[in-house]
Amino acid sequence: MKKFLNYISGIIPGFALSVFIALVARLVENLLPIHIIGASVIALFIGMIINSFWKPAYLNAGLSFTSKKILRAAIILLGASLSVNVILSVGRLSLMVMLFTLLTCFGGGYLIGKALGLNWKLSNLISAGTGICGGSAIAAIAPVIDADDTDIAYAMSATFIFDMAMIILFPVMGRMLGLSDMAYGLWAGTAVNDTSSVVAAGYAYSEAAGDFATMVKLTRTLSIIPTVLVFAFVNLRLKKKAGADSSDAKKINIGSLFPWFIVGFVGLAVVNSVGLIPSWISAASKDVSKFLMVTSLAAIGLGTSFKDMKKSGVNPMIHGFIISALVVVVAIGVEWCMGLV
Repeated sequence: MKKFLNYISGIIPGFALSVFIALVARLVENLLPIHIIGASVIALFIGMIINSFWKPAYLNAGLSFTSKKILRAAIILLGASLSVNVILSVGRLSLMVMLFTLLTCFGGGYLIGKALGLNWKLSNLISAGTGICGGSAIAAIAPVIDADDTDIAYAMSATFIFDMAMIILFPVMGRMLGLSDMAYGLWAGTAVNDTSSVVAAGYAYSEAAGDFATMVKLTRTLSIIPTVLVFAFVNLRLKKKAGADSSDAKKINIGSLFPWFIVGFVGLAVVNSVGLIPSWISAASKDVSKFLMVTSLAAIGLGTSFKDMKKSGVNPMIHGFIISALVVVVAIGVEWCMGLV
């Protein structure tokens, strides 16, 4: 009992500070006249700024607990707000465009990451943030591949920077191309990264375009499930291979390597898809999940310094720019081939 109480008292300072930063980030997000930046990114940068000036050692236990275990809890709860049925409401058109953009992100991202000399974890976090749903995808995949806090922060930063550019440029480019509300909504919903950015870019064009872009974005979020499972399998294989090459090969416990929290995530998504979770519980789960994710990213920010990020150089940003540009071009290209433009 004493050991448990000591553990709890050890994590409270770091966890409490992370919650406080998350509350501040949510307040700042709500005060913005236009939601062009999400609370997750705000919390991440607040944490990194604080880290630059002050970070006592007694916060470490709580920050580690929050950035790992609380993040896993947030991902599990996110499953209760996802529904496979959403796919049926947006139809075959959006799925076709998403298929090509995802192939571009992970296929092209792998090759570009190799060419730029990035480690595979950072490269795929940037690709996931660009191809699926920004910070949520990065946060979901990071614990599965044991990504470093610095990689997570860099991937989030790259996603945020190019989202800001897309919010400004997309409505302008859409009008130059003469896109219909549906064509523009499909383009924004599949090419812009974060949900708040999709909403901002979509409704900046028209209300109808914003509605369709948001619906496409919800469908796109569902690709988190197979993507996380694929990366869990890849990371497991890499760990097994590394173990097979060492004298500790027999000590590897497959059960300890498998990301069991993903079982809860997928399980809740399936249960919600068949209508067993009341809508109010689903909505509440999503709100709690989003806040816990903001809290986790605050802890990640508190554990990451700008000095560490500088060591990675400009290559991750170049990677993010190239992938973002390719997704924009591929998405509109697929729509053109389908006769929607």
